[in-house]
Amino acid sequence: MAKDRSFLVIVQLKSEPRERAENQLLELSELVGSAGGTCVGHVMAFIERPSAKSFIAQGKLAEIGAQANTYHANTIIFNVDLSPVQSRNIEAFSGIRVVDRTGLILDIFARRAQSHAGRLQVELAQLNYLMPRLTGQGVIMSRLGGGIGSRGPGEQKLEVDRRKIRERIARLMRELEKLRTHRALLRNHRKRRDFALVAIVGYTNAGKSTLLNTLTGSDVRVEDRLFVTLDPTTRAFPIPGKRQILFTDTVGFLTHLPHTLIEAFHATLEEVTEADVLIHVLDVSSSDAEHQFSAVGKVLSELGAEHCPCVLALNKVDLMDDNAKRRMMEKFPSGFLISAKAKATLSPLIEAVIQKVEEIKGT
Repeated sequence: MAKDRSFLVIVQLKSEPRERAENQLLELSELVGSAGGTCVGHVMAFIERPSAKSFIAQGKLAEIGAQANTYHANTIIFNVDLSPVQSRNIEAFSGIRVVDRTGLILDIFARRAQSHAGRLQVELAQLNYLMPRLTGQGVIMSRLGGGIGSRGPGEQKLEVDRRKIRERIARLMRELEKLRTHRALLRNHRKRRDFALVAIVGYTNAGKSTLLNTLTGSDVRVEDRLFVTLDPTTRAFPIPGKRQILFTDTVGFLTHLPHTLIEAFHATLEEVTEADVLIHVLDVSSSDAEHQFSAVGKVLSELGAEHCPCVLALNKVDLMDDNAKRRMMEKFPSGFLISAKAKATLSPLIEAVIQKVEEIKGT
């Protein structure tokens, strides 16, 4: 199947720092690559406030449409979320399929979902996103012809009949409630055996799975791309003379992580809210590290996990010089400098986690 030729649109308020737009462009390019598309060009639009009809002004839309057609793009992808009305108006104006940030992220999750549970959760998120975007005939323009934004889990075509979608959503919710009950029983079983539960959280591609592998000698799949991990993976970390710690690798967070995903992945994200301790893995080699730190904090707050004891792991220091490391320690004085690939750097982090566990559960 030919790759989508995607033209990217970075929209940012004029009041925000310009370097944020560059970071947004880099992240959106990576997201498009993860969705199997190729970026053929981009435009940046700095606005005072969003337009209710089309998010950005007609003049800028004309420029976007012209450039996208020049590059023979078959998809225009925005770094922001668009309302159904805004999406339809932009598609009608440009004659090109439009995918917003949430639609793109859901598409990636659909491609990545491997387990039965993962596929159920992704499909529920996609259908909840799709429902308000259906026209009276049950067809949305951006779903015609396939490509990014049209695929369900396993590359299946998404349902576009409103009545069937409602029935499917109800069935998915029943199945996911069974999944939540099963996972709750597993967690309770572990707690009865006095295991300590530690969830590894962080921005997508921050190095969470690498840390789990290095800590526990596991072989969880690791790739340098976004959202490789969708299903939680739990591994034991025995401590001689002390209780066993169970580390769980979780799905990566993202700026403005779609609410449809947070709601649909409730069963998975409960691994975070029910943990005794969190390890927040932060890629401090990224120029966007501070923003990513804030984004993870915001998602934890949305999950109700902001008060959970947390140890901050400042990862990928092997990619930084001494001056950069000092700057990061000034910004995040409570953090531990690590390279998730190098076990020799992890001792202070492990000691801090054990101390947190003992404070909560006793020795």
